[in-house]
Amino acid sequence: MDIRHFRYFLAVARQRNFTRAAEQLGIAPPTLTRQIQDMEAELGTRLFLRQVRDVSLTEAGAALLIEAEATVRQFESAQRNAQRAGRGDIGHIELGYVASAVYSGLLQKQVQGFAGQYPDVSLNVRESPMASLPNMILEGRFDLGYIRCPLALPEGVEAVRLIDEGFVLALPVDSWLNRLPVINSAHLQNENFILPEQVVGTLQVASQGDFVPKLGAQPGGLVAVIALVSLGQGVAVVPESVVGHVSLPNVVYRQIEDCAASSWLALVHRRFEKSPAVVRYIERVRNN
Repeated sequence: MDIRHFRYFLAVARQRNFTRAAEQLGIAPPTLTRQIQDMEAELGTRLFLRQVRDVSLTEAGAALLIEAEATVRQFESAQRNAQRAGRGDIGHIELGYVASAVYSGLLQKQVQGFAGQYPDVSLNVRESPMASLPNMILEGRFDLGYIRCPLALPEGVEAVRLIDEGFVLALPVDSWLNRLPVINSAHLQNENFILPEQVVGTLQVASQGDFVPKLGAQPGGLVAVIALVSLGQGVAVVPESVVGHVSLPNVVYRQIEDCAASSWLALVHRRFEKSPAVVRYIERVRNN
């Protein structure tokens, strides 16, 4: 027996008539009769009592009815779930991000928008060191990642460019620089630079000011960077989205007037992604 036999059996049990059941199934009544007879022969017992106009279930048929209904429901559910998974309507995504994606509000907007449209796709969202995130995506430990570019990517990983963002200077409140009405790149030539994960802002400011920067610690995330600034360890060139989102004692943010440096947030993913749910996410980001 296969699932087809269970469907035939259920149609007869519900209609209590072979002709009506055959019409519902779209097959000829003799074909339906033979299929039920084959089931009864294989089971070694009668499933229906035949009367002049209708049929009724035997005790064996009544016992089979409960199991047949459950089996068909489970089979149809498995079919639907497989189809939905193939379309990307269900599934699981491991998503990594850097802190500035949160400060910008972009991560919240895109994750919540996707979750609202595809509520049956589970998302595990974790902060991750930016330098290792692209390789972790390539290795399959993450499916997607929000990083700050420019950043060298391994072969097999691509980036979708999202929003551009400039830089600001984080400095201790008692720094001599705060006495200046305007801060230019050249004013920073003797400063010790605390380095965020994305160092392009620091290097571009130094290039603009025509000096070689004094490089200090690179503690990791932006909060750790600004914490060192608050301890008087140096200054830091950080994404402007931290203003209003990371507020620590003894730290102020100032514009660097002649600094045209910028970076951009990007969604990185495997070049030949196979997971339908992940492909759905990438397509939604590209189209919004």
